[in-house]
Amino acid sequence: MTEKTGWLAKLKAGLSRSTDKLGDNLAGLFVRAKLDDAMLDDIEEALIASDLGPAMAARVTARLRDEKFDRDIDLAGVRDTVAAEIGSVLGQVAKPLEVIAFPRPQVILVVGVNGSGKTTTIAKLAHLFIEQDYRVMLAAGDTFRAAAIAQLKIWGERAGAKVVSGEQGADAAGLAFTALERARAEGVDVLIIDTAGRLQNKSGLMDELAKIKRVLKKAMPAAPHDVVLVLDATTGQNALNQIEVFQEVAGVTGLVMTKLDGTARGGVLVAAAEKFKLPIHAVGVGEGMGDLRPFDAGEFARALAG
Repeated sequence: MTEKTGWLAKLKAGLSRSTDKLGDNLAGLFVRAKLDDAMLDDIEEALIASDLGPAMAARVTARLRDEKFDRDIDLAGVRDTVAAEIGSVLGQVAKPLEVIAFPRPQVILVVGVNGSGKTTTIAKLAHLFIEQDYRVMLAAGDTFRAAAIAQLKIWGERAGAKVVSGEQGADAAGLAFTALERARAEGVDVLIIDTAGRLQNKSGLMDELAKIKRVLKKAMPAAPHDVVLVLDATTGQNALNQIEVFQEVAGVTGLVMTKLDGTARGGVLVAAAEKFKLPIHAVGVGEGMGDLRPFDAGEFARALAG
């Protein structure tokens, strides 16, 4: 089995609960042979219940109305239309992270609520870059939690990336500055900075992230080059609220979604793409270092629609 087919199989397996939810929501609707207004309403409700969001549900039912109204319809036909519409929306936002900054390093600020898988995602992103022969450094900027610092050190070692860290309670902006200076001195290509995710103290979080960005810009005016929000798929529609908040406090430039294998709510990534139009860089479907891969819209659409 090639790496490509292995990942596709893992993605399909990881999305199986979301795929089954979509299939279950649709399966009971086909009691009439032909597509009529009542069935279209039922299909729209089923798609919304599958976390795809009202905008995507409306897109699918509009296309079905145009192409299939008063004609024979079955579950397979609806799935094909769902996959096509999902692929169309996601294709506009699929954008793997690329190392294009010059001079180096490319500085990636990673944000997200505590528990979203942010720290492990940073290590997995590092692994992806190291696979491409880039030199990677990590900065343990979530200085509020000793556990976050320790966890990043462990995962950084697994990924093969050097980690810059300080003591719990250290100034996060100062640590980010130190990491950037070290990254430059050591010829690092990519610097990935972890941050705190305490949404219960929104104003404090906003101030801290703004300070980190100001300090980075003093050393490198283009930094941070990316502000990546890590989302936990198991939170479902709450992920949309998190995007809104972190857009406000951090100026998010792209998304990574994790834990798609642990939920039936993977359709929320489609709703996020439809609503926010932010680039989607990668998705994760497991705990292993290689279980986060660059986002491919066609693969995801086919795996989700079933």
